[in-house]
Amino acid sequence: MAQNSVKGYVYEDTNNNAKKDRRETGIANVAVTNGTQVVLTDNKGKYELPVSDDDIIFVIKPSGYMLKTNENKLPQFYYLHKPNGSPEAEFKGVSATGKLPNSLDFGLLPSEEKEEFTAIIFGDPQPRDLKEIDYFTRGVVSEVEGIKNVLFGISMGDLVNNDLDLFKPYIEAAQKIGIPWYNLMGNHDMNFDAKEDKFSDETYEAHFGPANYAFNYGKVHFILLDNILYPDPRDEEGYWGGFREDQLDFVENDLRFVPKDHLVVLAFHIPLSEPERDTFRDEDRERLFGMLKDYPHTLSLSAHTHIQKQDFFGKEEGWQREKPHHEYNVGTTSGDWYSGRLNKEGIPISTMRDGTPKGYAFIHFNGANYDVEYKVAGKEKDYQINIFAPKVIAKGHGKQARLFANFFMGTSGDDVRYRIDEGDWEEMIYVEEHDPSFEALVYEWYQSNEVMPNRLYSGAINSKHLWLGSLPDNLEAGEHTIEVKATDMYDKTFTATGNYRLEEIK
Repeated sequence: MAQNSVKGYVYEDTNNNAKKDRRETGIANVAVTNGTQVVLTDNKGKYELPVSDDDIIFVIKPSGYMLKTNENKLPQFYYLHKPNGSPEAEFKGVSATGKLPNSLDFGLLPSEEKEEFTAIIFGDPQPRDLKEIDYFTRGVVSEVEGIKNVLFGISMGDLVNNDLDLFKPYIEAAQKIGIPWYNLMGNHDMNFDAKEDKFSDETYEAHFGPANYAFNYGKVHFILLDNILYPDPRDEEGYWGGFREDQLDFVENDLRFVPKDHLVVLAFHIPLSEPERDTFRDEDRERLFGMLKDYPHTLSLSAHTHIQKQDFFGKEEGWQREKPHHEYNVGTTSGDWYSGRLNKEGIPISTMRDGTPKGYAFIHFNGANYDVEYKVAGKEKDYQINIFAPKVIAKGHGKQARLFANFFMGTSGDDVRYRIDEGDWEEMIYVEEHDPSFEALVYEWYQSNEVMPNRLYSGAINSKHLWLGSLPDNLEAGEHTIEVKATDMYDKTFTATGNYRLEEIK
């Protein structure tokens, strides 16, 4: 006989044994959900929810408590309720879970949480085989292994590249970082043989739990969502960015219990909009924006594009507040899909098509405020600008010599300036065109007299964080220093230096 409700307690697991003992007290006013409806526990920590035969019941971690993690540093906050298991598919889903326990309880561990904290964000690890798992492990994971003063990490989907048997080695690689690690689903993490969207995440659920969930740290409320509609409802071919109605119902029900002065961070794989392509269903974005209209502090995080950019949504795009909504489209740990020449460690350089080197981000939160820091893998943290300039110019004959600065976290409107030999600072011009430093990497491949040991880069696309200047050719012959200074949207200033040589033509 089918069970149509679930009940239990959220409690302080004081002895950390993942079992509610008689003397352990319940926690009031904690949100618990079946993936759509959301309820708060009563003053004894008790909750009750309706269930179907395909639900995931989970607690929404409140601030001031921490979740237990398993041996792979995956937070344990959910219960899979699939009495008959997942539908049969190429990649195994969830085994039959049978009947619900009489009391489904969630233990939390009290934790002192400060309003000031940092999280680390990975875009698209996306290995297609064990060799690329090794690239991910040695090229990125090893750099942050044992990191301190970072509370947790999030991988922004495309955890693997279609071969869902790689979920396990991906998990084993990421756990080496040593901090709680949250994940969300990308379009390459799906069961492609699913006939309905709600069954496309069955293998993901078996490894990571719900594809739509939420949690709190400090004054920040995180909502992580699967925003891939598969099969595409327009033609049953491929996928489309968007949400099912039940997912948006979950967001709406969840937000009822989020204070208006908190920062709401939405994380999903596909960006909310790419104007040049119809990649996201408009009505879903509009409904989401409607739910957020009473929240003055919001941020969206996405990945998917294998570039890096800052997007801002105003009233023309359906945003219903005066201050635009910021979406940070995060650069990827796989870069341009592990392409390009190999570095001295045998790992692909894999610069992205907009000239952004592969890497990851830190988000620093302070109350409802935030700022973002991008870290290029394998480089010092102050490497934020790449300068592209001629190496040598003929004195008096180089009037067309152009200087480019790719400011990886930049966006139109940022103040970017340059000077030569400590002269006066001059404004650089924001341009949207191909980064010539990336094009040079592509040409290096084509012009090589020897076979390159790895895949060719993708084609260049216009960068959203590129600035242009010109180099004077009327200075004395010899070496001259280029200095670029950029100030970002958080009022942080970065510098980079380069040089060029002027030579007399005899």
